[in-house]
Amino acid sequence: MADYQLFIDGEYVDAQSGETFDTTDPATGQVIGSIAKAGREDSVKAIEAARTAFDEGPWPKMSGPERAAKINQIADAIEAKADTFSEMEARDGGGTIKKAMFADVPGAVGAFRWFAKLAAEEADEVELPGTPFPPSSNYVRYEPHGVTTGIIPWNFPFIMAAWKLGPALAAGNCAVLKPASFTSITALMLGEVFQEVDLPPGVANIVAGPGGTAGEELAVNPLVDKTAFTGSTEVGRRIMQLASGTVKPVTLELGGKSANIVLDDADLDLAAACVLWGTFFHNGQVCESGTRALVHKSIYDDFLSLLVDRAGKIVIGNQMDFETDLGPLVSRSQVETVERYVQLGRDEVGDPVCGGQRPEGLADGLDPAAFYTPTIFAGVPNSAKIAQEEIFGPVLSVIPFETDDEAVAIANDSIYGLAGGVQSTNPERAKSVANRMRTGTVWINDYHLISPERPFGGYKQSGIGRELGINGLRAYQQVKHVHINPGGTRDNYIHLSALSGSI
Repeated sequence: MADYQLFIDGEYVDAQSGETFDTTDPATGQVIGSIAKAGREDSVKAIEAARTAFDEGPWPKMSGPERAAKINQIADAIEAKADTFSEMEARDGGGTIKKAMFADVPGAVGAFRWFAKLAAEEADEVELPGTPFPPSSNYVRYEPHGVTTGIIPWNFPFIMAAWKLGPALAAGNCAVLKPASFTSITALMLGEVFQEVDLPPGVANIVAGPGGTAGEELAVNPLVDKTAFTGSTEVGRRIMQLASGTVKPVTLELGGKSANIVLDDADLDLAAACVLWGTFFHNGQVCESGTRALVHKSIYDDFLSLLVDRAGKIVIGNQMDFETDLGPLVSRSQVETVERYVQLGRDEVGDPVCGGQRPEGLADGLDPAAFYTPTIFAGVPNSAKIAQEEIFGPVLSVIPFETDDEAVAIANDSIYGLAGGVQSTNPERAKSVANRMRTGTVWINDYHLISPERPFGGYKQSGIGRELGINGLRAYQQVKHVHINPGGTRDNYIHLSALSGSI
């Protein structure tokens, strides 16, 4: 078991209270690390370090290409330790080692490299059209906010760390990051990378601890200029309330209940793969999971049979085994949440057509209380709680429809609008449906493909703003307009004489 400290002002330090908390491998319950437990005072210390680094340090004064070079060094250092990061990401959170090696660590590296590219190539000063009368020239400057904070969830801790720190640093901000208590290890390990590449002290700080104390300080503190949060809609509302006290901007990436629409002209083999992947990847513990499959009535029975047959072949087991498709959920409490929703589903629509229980026959040493079988409910009305509320587990609601208009109406009948899918062999028809879905992302004949080069975020109660793409960089920049009067006598500028010459 290893000990993990907070990373503040370029150094690893204990929490000021001296408290720690344990983190476990969810598959076995084995303690794998002891983590310094940050409180409000530790968050204040980290914020103050970032404030000093921004106000007095070199980072915001560096050119974009200079910052880009340092961020690329961060990406290089992560790649050099990819195996270690992958192992700890899988062991700490329960995601499979395949996911860690082929999605999480490369995804984090890709995000840092994308924002390094933007820092190097995007001008921080852009000319605007001038005016002939009165004569003027104008330009816009893109400047850092100052101190930014990021609060990230437990489902993708390493990628989310890059999504928050990458654009913040690229734009010239200094930052404080708080990972979720369930999955703090890989974020804290980034401190070693920052030391290795000689990132100036205070530019990036990492604190781990309870959201109600360490986390809330990152949103409410007046020394913070912008905050970003990824997590539940309920907590996102709280972050907005806290940030409103100082009217600081927020980026919120929140919950989802995404619809994956299967039209009657879909390739059923491909569509089934997209629906199962869209729902059960990482046990459905993904904010944009396609946990509502809307299926045309003419293909409904055949498609449902295909889903059930394939879902039964998904391999559940130790997340460190390359043969495993689904490892444990992040915690036993999350399994209990899934079980409550499955019981609600039974009460509302009847027994699931597959799954609906903890698995049997797991290998020795694995705790069945940490696992759950892929579960499918058929004939679900969109009004059912399992179709409206985010479960964050391996539960799919299959909903019939008759027309494209009805499918769009059902898809949009949700408080969320994070993502969705359309499965069809007719590109124009698929695009017509996609364009009417009120979501931030739609995949056609695919699912879950997120790139740092493309914006990501949601409509409605799925969030505010966008991460990734050029939008992700702009969210960490202030926009300043500068107007230049070229000079001359006051008489050349009629508006300056508007007060009858009294000035």
